[in-house]
Amino acid sequence: MARVAASVTCSDSDRKELERLSASRTEQARLVERAKIVLGCLAGERNDQIATRMKLQANTVATWRKRFLHGGIKALGDRARSGKPPTYVARDLRERIRKKLELPPPDGLSSWDGGTLAQALGVSDDAIWRILRKEGIQLRRMRSWCVSTDPEFAAKAADVIGLYLGPPTNALVLSVDEKPSIQALERKTGYVHTSSGKIVRGIKSTYKRHGTINLFAALNVATGAIHSKVTTVKKRPDFQAFLDDVVAEVPVSQEVHVILDNYATHKRNDDWLALHPNVHFHFTPTSASWLNQVEIWFGIFTRKSLSGASFQSTEQLTQAIEAFVTRYNETAAPFVWRKREVRGAQLRNTIVNLRN
Repeated sequence: MARVAASVTCSDSDRKELERLSASRTEQARLVERAKIVLGCLAGERNDQIATRMKLQANTVATWRKRFLHGGIKALGDRARSGKPPTYVARDLRERIRKKLELPPPDGLSSWDGGTLAQALGVSDDAIWRILRKEGIQLRRMRSWCVSTDPEFAAKAADVIGLYLGPPTNALVLSVDEKPSIQALERKTGYVHTSSGKIVRGIKSTYKRHGTINLFAALNVATGAIHSKVTTVKKRPDFQAFLDDVVAEVPVSQEVHVILDNYATHKRNDDWLALHPNVHFHFTPTSASWLNQVEIWFGIFTRKSLSGASFQSTEQLTQAIEAFVTRYNETAAPFVWRKREVRGAQLRNTIVNLRN
């Protein structure tokens, strides 16, 4: 006499969950299949009927009918398996990696990499990279820092940042610097179709030089607008002539505070300052030109106007710079000062510094 499979029942909430699983396109395929088997059982179908319809073995249907009867929806998941015994303990390997990274790399290497670590610790590359990814350690990502040795760093930095955050009433605050020796390089550029199917910018490796120019720039800290001037040289008279242009329309009664780095051209301008008593120079600390906000604008300018460009002459380069400044000023906005604190612990060679 043929055996009759046990009938299956469930609550309304379990049925809704089974219907959701059976129609899902994001759940695991095996869970979707098992949900469909159970729904067939709930509809009163025999194991062989369900197996024929779903192209499965009858004993597979019987297994999941039985599992659902005894454990409900939770029983449709895979049971824990012992698997192959691990060849290492993840926690111990993690600590070994941390300690190894704080030691000098092998002779001839500047830094550790995954393969070198695996060889030194006697484990597989996959084991190393699995832990590095989990810990967020990026061995090839680099960050640089510049530590000022200026004994008056705190006072000078406070003076400059104070002009950003709380400028004097009715005063004009300018961030001034120059970008020297901008090359007018001529080279072929365009778009290329790579073997991977991607379309990327193409730049020919060889180029022609057509001379260099210098760019003076003054950033209005309050508005973000740029006043610029292109010159062929960048000596002190050129710097003073640029400042003359900048302050030409500023009333003598209005104070002008100019933030500068310690470049030689910016020093020894007492004669010019004597002719402009309303102008005051503020110098950033030594090796801390990053405190000068116009450096941010120079980065934007280089990335958007110079990178990958081609110029047939210095005149064409000058026109491109002037066009960029005009376009930039149409939507200029002040920079928000958000420099983060640099702590001493960041300068130590510890595993903490290898994390994002």
